[in-house]
Amino acid sequence: MNERVVPEPQRRRRRPTKQGVVLSRELIVDTALRLVGQQGAEALTVRRLGTALGADPSAVYRYFHSTDDLLLAIAEELIARAQDGWQATGNWRADLREIGLRIHAGYRAHPQAALLAAHRTTGRTHEIAAVEAILGILRTAGFPDLEAVRIYHAFVDQSLGFAVLDAAALALPAAAQSADQRVWHASYARLDAGTHPHIAATAHLLAADMGRSAYQFALDLLLDAAEARLAAAR
Repeated sequence: MNERVVPEPQRRRRRPTKQGVVLSRELIVDTALRLVGQQGAEALTVRRLGTALGADPSAVYRYFHSTDDLLLAIAEELIARAQDGWQATGNWRADLREIGLRIHAGYRAHPQAALLAAHRTTGRTHEIAAVEAILGILRTAGFPDLEAVRIYHAFVDQSLGFAVLDAAALALPAAAQSADQRVWHASYARLDAGTHPHIAATAHLLAADMGRSAYQFALDLLLDAAEARLAAAR
């Protein structure tokens, strides 16, 4: 792509694409999300996107400077979806927990896109709103500014880190997912207690727990630690 993005008022096509739709940034991002979800990260090319839109690939140039610009728009869309409908309750811990769960669920819902976009910083409207909301929750709760920034950093990295880890597992073919889970039953559960006493004692628990995300537990641990630090500072 190149620097041929057309100003907003001039973007609307005068006639629909082959699929009978009028192009927009929103439609292109939605189509890109669907394309990546169906065909994987490698599907995010202008040629394939044009085919999916029923338009000449060059039409995408009117809306995005580059594939990276489109990727940032996808990241911004995932952030927007995670925030949609969220409202603060005034309980800082409950509010942070809800935001974290929304971030994690939002990226898990689009695992292939999460692998592409979760590590990016957009600096755009929805990301800025999310940063402002989280810092506002922490500062209003009474955390000093440096502490608020550090907890914000840990909170967001934890949410996105688990989202990417879980998304990577979900993006595996079903056979690979099943094979990974069977390892806990076929290998770990059969280890001898004489050589691996701790694994042998907990093998049944490992097999049950490793099949689900640890994010909620990790999130509560982080919030417990933050709450303890806040109480100690008062």
